[in-house]
Amino acid sequence: MPSEALIWTDMQNDFMPGGALGVPGGDAIIPVANRVARCFELVVATQDWHPPGHVSFAETHGRPVGETIEVDGLAQYLWPVHCVEGTKGADFATGLDRNRIDKVIHKGDSPEIDSYSTFFDNGHRRQTELHAYLQSRSVRSVYLCGLATDYCVKFSALDARRLGYDTFLIADACRGVEVHPGDVERAIDAMREAGVVVVTSDTLLRERAGSGHSAHR
Repeated sequence: MPSEALIWTDMQNDFMPGGALGVPGGDAIIPVANRVARCFELVVATQDWHPPGHVSFAETHGRPVGETIEVDGLAQYLWPVHCVEGTKGADFATGLDRNRIDKVIHKGDSPEIDSYSTFFDNGHRRQTELHAYLQSRSVRSVYLCGLATDYCVKFSALDARRLGYDTFLIADACRGVEVHPGDVERAIDAMREAGVVVVTSDTLLRERAGSGHSAHR
């Protein structure tokens, strides 16, 4: 059984440049994600999977994108409509090697609460399937990459640490939204403070090549 897993976080069409909520440079991480996946026996891919009228959509509330409101005791930043379940925008990004994916985890699928983390909703009221799945596969270490560094990747990494995983961020295989300048740097600092180890894909690939550790699927 694998003791580690690579988590591809929300690498979906709507988060690519030109998408409904395009992350600058988001498409540049796709080939990097594909390369590092060859080093892992287990790859989990997550998808934002919002129902129409989701609580995170500005349109749902008739409010402008970028406003923050309170919903059921939680601050909710309002985004453009994105990653609506079953749409092309919610599909995995063009070029992502889907043959590498062992398990797909949907998040943000409750209409009433958002879910940045791949493990929990934003209120930590309900878990996704991810933790139970990783436990079933005897995973102790997780490596995270994807979109976006300052939102879903960050909160996933922090939750992974809280759940007891050895957690690694593949920094060059992530990109950030940067709603506020410096958000990415602050997110990485917060992850480091929580015990997340920040690595690069080149370092990871060199280490794996030197140790002969490669899945070669």
